[in-house]
Order: sequence, then structure tokens, then C-alpha cells
Amino acid sequence: MLERSRIYAPTAILGFLIFCFVFQALTGERGLLAADRRAATLAAREAELHTLQAQHAELVARLRSLDSHNLSADLLEERARSLLGFVRPNEYVIRVPVPAG
Repeated sequence: MLERSRIYAPTAILGFLIFCFVFQALTGERGLLAADRRAATLAAREAELHTLQAQHAELVARLRSLDSHNLSADLLEERARSLLGFVRPNEYVIRVPVPAG
């Protein structure tokens, strides 16, 4: 009986190792079954990248308009109105109370 188990032991070990590698190849992090999940993650990240690139382009354009050599009068007026509360002499200001909460 002992002699018989010595004959089949290397085959059983090799079979177990093959099973482990095949199982990992199918269900592992980079396995065949995870390809859909990776594709979905890639699509989501690419969409996020396009959104961030659009935001970056908008911020760069806005930054260029704030440059001292190329100052935009409209942007300067918008910032003065929003931050400092400036208005033109011919405009009326209506204050609306903001509810607390």
C-alpha cells in the first residue's frame, strides 16, 4: 500500500498544482472572469478623465484671462461684483434674506 502511494503522490501533487494554476487563471485578479470588471473600471476611469480634462481646459482658459497682460474686463467685473458686492450707479440692489438652516 505504501509503495502504491509513492507512485501516485507526484501525480497527485502535480494535478493539485495544475488545478491551483487553472483556478487562479480563471478567477484571479487578472483572470479571464475579471476581464468584464476591468473593462467597466476602465470605461469609468476614461469618462472621469474626459471630465477632468474639460475642467482643466476651462480653468486654464480662465487663468489666462486673469493674466495681467491679458486682463478680461468682464471677468474682472464679475469677480468684483461677487466678492466685493460692487454695483453700477444705475443699478438697483434688492437684498433677499437667506433663511438660517
